[in-house]
Amino acid sequence: MSHPHISRRHVLQAGGAAGLAAALGLAGQPAAAATADDRSTVRITDLGPAVVQFSLMSAVLIGDTVYIGSRNVDPVRVIALHLPTRTVVARTDLTNGHSVQALAADPTGRYLYAGVLQKADVGKPNLFRWDLTTPGTPVEAIGRMGDRDVRALAVAPDGVLYAVGGGAETAPALWEWDPATREVRNAGTPGPKGTLVRAVAATATTVFFGAGTTFNGGDTGRATLYAYDRSAGTFTSVAPPEMENDPSIRDLAVMGDTLVVGSAGSTEPSKVALMDLNDLSSYTVATSTGTVAKSFTEIDDTVYFAGEDGIHGYDKRTDTIAPVEFDGPDLGEIWGVDSRDGKIVVTSAFGFVAEIDPAAGTSKVTELSEAGAPETPQTAMGLAAGDGYVYVGGTGTLARHSLRTGEVVNLRAPGEAKDCVVHDGALYTGQYNSLGIWRHDPHHDRQMRQVADFPHEQNRPLDVTVDRTNGLVLAGVQSDTEGGGSLWTYHPATGRSRCFVDPVDAMQCVRGIASQDGVAYLGGDNTLATGPRSTVVAFDPVRGTELWRIDPQQTAGTAALAVRGRHLYGLSRKGGLFVIDLRRRTLVHRADIREVCNGFAALVTNRGVVYGVSDTTVFRFDPRTFAVSTVVPAVNGGWYSGSHLTNDEAGHLYTMRGRNLIRITDRPGR
Repeated sequence: MSHPHISRRHVLQAGGAAGLAAALGLAGQPAAAATADDRSTVRITDLGPAVVQFSLMSAVLIGDTVYIGSRNVDPVRVIALHLPTRTVVARTDLTNGHSVQALAADPTGRYLYAGVLQKADVGKPNLFRWDLTTPGTPVEAIGRMGDRDVRALAVAPDGVLYAVGGGAETAPALWEWDPATREVRNAGTPGPKGTLVRAVAATATTVFFGAGTTFNGGDTGRATLYAYDRSAGTFTSVAPPEMENDPSIRDLAVMGDTLVVGSAGSTEPSKVALMDLNDLSSYTVATSTGTVAKSFTEIDDTVYFAGEDGIHGYDKRTDTIAPVEFDGPDLGEIWGVDSRDGKIVVTSAFGFVAEIDPAAGTSKVTELSEAGAPETPQTAMGLAAGDGYVYVGGTGTLARHSLRTGEVVNLRAPGEAKDCVVHDGALYTGQYNSLGIWRHDPHHDRQMRQVADFPHEQNRPLDVTVDRTNGLVLAGVQSDTEGGGSLWTYHPATGRSRCFVDPVDAMQCVRGIASQDGVAYLGGDNTLATGPRSTVVAFDPVRGTELWRIDPQQTAGTAALAVRGRHLYGLSRKGGLFVIDLRRRTLVHRADIREVCNGFAALVTNRGVVYGVSDTTVFRFDPRTFAVSTVVPAVNGGWYSGSHLTNDEAGHLYTMRGRNLIRITDRPGR
């Protein structure tokens, strides 16, 4: 709640933190969200769909056809790419979810099972079955497993489906669907400490269940692997000790008498184990590169799989892992690896399927858009504007919108541009997962390129901005598996990059970041139930030293920061507004603005005014009273991982309305 009637002298006379809080009403009283100022002129221009493509998240080969599950498009769907003709020959739309991460075929090849991810558990089916003998028939919703998100599926030789995932408040379980009874059953939870299960495989007698920690949770466990006895209904831990320090088991596959196990790495590289199904204590383990080993297939004596930087082969004769060299394009993030006629069939998040001959080192690529895959608007991530362009991040791509011609060009970049900024005409992005900072100069570069790499455990960039005083690109980062986070810096003029780990503390990541006069202001966010949260640290990004810190007295972590003059504005993830006087290093204002903002949000200073955006609303703050007013109501942006707001040199604002990019011109009255 703002208090314009309180004079500066009154504030100073209040004395001390308690007096200041009393004088300014810092008890967090609600602040009504006013409508847009009657004297303001708000003009909105719809620039069309922000990111358009066939975005994908899973793939499985059945016979000569690759079945591919979509990601972040509406409706969620599965398409069928026939490899001999390189044509999409069928598709089916699902009735729930936003992405298909899990696909599995039954042993007969008649049915394809699919599991979806959801933003919230809405009580609808999350398990589906498609009868491939009648591909024109709509997919069948077969039931709902209790965990919100289906991350992996496996079908036993007798046709029983097993599903795993996460997203519930309890530890994830093993779920079973029997086509004879057509009921979904909870087969049990092997341990209380796993936060997510992304791997399952089944034989006639045993189901293997691979879990671990995706987000650090203090008491959560690391990589675990269990064998579930289908007859006895019991779980036995069988994880190779060499993998127990990794965050999680990433994928599993049954190949003859061998269980193939891939881990997710963090401070150590990922690993692959080959376990004897007849004696699980008999196994070999080899270390890969990067942070992932998933999606397994076998050709002769080599197990091929997706790594962080392409396809790798595990030579069973020598127990060594090496990358597969071939003449094709960068594969980016890989969501499917299969084999056919001695070729590795790879489905890339870039929107193509590559058939790689590992012996000859050659490849053949089928672009899904050219093969007939439907391209539709997807939910967006990072957003930046400048030098005549607006950039919108998607999955495996950034859409570059020309403000002069309206032309939209999709730029390929692996992973996800969680946030981005334009500096001196060039675009700089923070790329998830563990991909560092990437650059694109529209006047010189055809595509994106990596310019800075950082420790793999510092994997999730959250906010990217520019320190104009020092000429630095700054990125606030979260370490998913280890907790805490870091500040990345990159100097375009010299190419130098640095990483400052845990500049807030070991529990808080750097979710919000703002810069002024060579000082980086870092807003902490602690996702755990206890511990410090929303701490703001003033940091020297050149020397790598803390200057000072302050607790803005919030009940949730920082969502966003912005600087205007002497004031640092901050939002919490529970709709709290706080304002810090940077000269006096004191908290001078707090308010509850949940009516317009609750959850992830963004702030930007434009034309001398601080603007914000939430999932629902674009709003601004009065520079004198800090009162909030609505600029665009019901914007309801189609964001995947939190809303974004940016501006260009002309003072126009950009954000999303639905899945369309919009330009906002606002001239608030005075």
